[in-house]
Amino acid sequence: MKSTAKKKLFINNMITLGMVVAAWIIMEVLMGTGHVSSLLKGLLVPFCIYVIMAVSLNLTVGILGELSLGHAGFMCVGAFSGALFSKCMKGAIDPTVSLVIAIFVGAAVAAVFGILIGIPVLRLRGDYLAIVTLAFGEIIKNLVNAVFLGRDADGFHISFKDSMSLGLKDGGEVLIKGPQGITGTPQAATFTIGIILVLITLIIVMNLVNSRTGRAIMSIRDNRIAAESIGINITKYKLLAFSISAALAGVAGVLYAHNLTTLTALPKNFGYNMSIMILVYVVLGGIGSIRGSVISTVILYLLPELLRGLNNYRMLIYAIVLILAMLFNSAPQFITLRKRIFGGLKPQHAAHSGKEEA
Repeated sequence: MKSTAKKKLFINNMITLGMVVAAWIIMEVLMGTGHVSSLLKGLLVPFCIYVIMAVSLNLTVGILGELSLGHAGFMCVGAFSGALFSKCMKGAIDPTVSLVIAIFVGAAVAAVFGILIGIPVLRLRGDYLAIVTLAFGEIIKNLVNAVFLGRDADGFHISFKDSMSLGLKDGGEVLIKGPQGITGTPQAATFTIGIILVLITLIIVMNLVNSRTGRAIMSIRDNRIAAESIGINITKYKLLAFSISAALAGVAGVLYAHNLTTLTALPKNFGYNMSIMILVYVVLGGIGSIRGSVISTVILYLLPELLRGLNNYRMLIYAIVLILAMLFNSAPQFITLRKRIFGGLKPQHAAHSGKEEA
């Protein structure tokens, strides 16, 4: 029985990874034959960014069972730390190599922030946790907007006033320009790199969920008191899940930064609305469903662009689709209908195993 369950789990994970690889192959073929518009080409890397964000947030919301509204803050930290590294190394090493190292830098910095925020925050629950994580995201965004960082022969200089107060010598360079952000970041992000990062994210999260650590995390989600009574270290496992989720958001941030030439911490980039948008992707894809997060992100991110020609009606249609998706996932009538439809599609070996269990 255990081997059957493992085999089924392996097949399920391979289907998810296979969908991503198939999507990459199809898009590469279409781009090679000239059947992809410039608009869609511009959306390919953002697709990868938001899929990584949704899967990483699902680790916190779905697997850990904690509501976080500051996920965009970790993305902001990763984006600026990765962009700063690439700008400092510009011209010294190959842009692709710089991007790879920047991904590790962004993930590490975001993970550190995840640990620092998680230590006090994860003692809270429910609405209190959501409010504090929301505040963290806003603090990070406003803090980045206030920083001026420069470099000259004497090293790095920082100021919270303006670029003139940095006191740079001749030949010095302003790296972070406060509200103007970072300019001149190498555009090294590609669809292929994005897909590779999506696959790595999926492998990390799926392996974590199906491991002993993942089962401990889910036991905390299901019943904290029971998990603590059998010796599970609540703080350790919650902090581990939260920091991994933050690190993956930092990876998405680095990819985001290297898809643009100018990076700014505007509200539309890393504000409250982005955190809510990612949360919508997670909820509508199914809380705890990794594959659902991938599918819902692609559909819901693409939908407004496909409806752009409808002008004033596109957001109305988008809202209707969100409501229908929510009903399909949550309404008892739709859940019963789904079970009837997909219940007859179970593999034959599953039916036999059910008889054996009976």
